[in-house]
Amino acid sequence: MAGEISDDAVLGGRLQLLQPRRGHRVGHDAILLAAATGVAGGEHVVELGAGIGAAGLAVALRVPDVTATLVEIEPELAALAAENARRNGLADRVRAVALDIGAPAGAFTAAGLGAASAARVLMNPPFNDARQNVSPDPQRRRAHAGSLPLARWARVARRLLAPGGVLTLIWRADGLPEVLAALGTAFGATTIVPVHPRPEAAAIRILVRAEAGSRAPLVILPGFFLSDEAGRPSQAAEAILRHGATLSWG
Repeated sequence: MAGEISDDAVLGGRLQLLQPRRGHRVGHDAILLAAATGVAGGEHVVELGAGIGAAGLAVALRVPDVTATLVEIEPELAALAAENARRNGLADRVRAVALDIGAPAGAFTAAGLGAASAARVLMNPPFNDARQNVSPDPQRRRAHAGSLPLARWARVARRLLAPGGVLTLIWRADGLPEVLAALGTAFGATTIVPVHPRPEAAAIRILVRAEAGSRAPLVILPGFFLSDEAGRPSQAAEAILRHGATLSWG
C-alpha cells in the first residue's frame, strides 16, 4: 500500500497531502476552489466530494478557527483525508466521513450533517462527459464522470446550508448553462469568475459563488489568468497556488 501512495506538498509546502499515485490527483482546481471559499471565524464548512480533502484542508489551514467536514464516497479516500487532517495538525477541527452524495437526508443527519448545519459548502463535482477520454482506472473514472447530475449536488448543498449560507464550486467553463440550471431558484447572488489558462485564451473553468435563498441578480466578474503572456505563472496565480492568498470576488 505504501508504494501506491505519494506524499506531496501544495501551497508552497505548507499543506502536506497523502494521495494515491493512480486515479484523480490534486491539481489547480482544488486550490482555486479553496481560495474562492471565503470564510469567517467560527463557521462550519462542508466539502462535498472531498477526495483526499485538499480544498477543505486548505480552507481550514488559512482560517484557524473554522471547522470543516469532508464528505467523500470512497472509504479509502475518506481515510486519507482524515490522515491528511491529522498530519497537518487540523484533526481537532477537520473530520472526514465516507458518505455518498446520493444518500438520503437521514444518512447525512446521522453523520452530523443535518439541515442548515453549514455556513459554507464547497464542491468540485465530477464534470467530464463519461463518453469522452474514458480512463482505465475506475477511481479516476468516478472522479471525472460521476453518475449524479449537478442538480443533485446543488440540492444537497442547499439542504446543508443555513439561510444566507454560501455555495462555492468549480466547473468546466462550457458547462455554465448546466450550473445555472442546477442552482435554479434555490440560490441567488450568483457570481462567476472565468478561469483562463493565459490571456487571450478562452476560459477553461468557472468559479461560482451563490447564496442560499437570495434573489440578487447574476454577476460575471473579470477573468482570472493562470499564466501571463510569456507563459509564466501570473502573479495572481502564484499568490493563490503557492502563498495561500484568497480570490477576490470584487
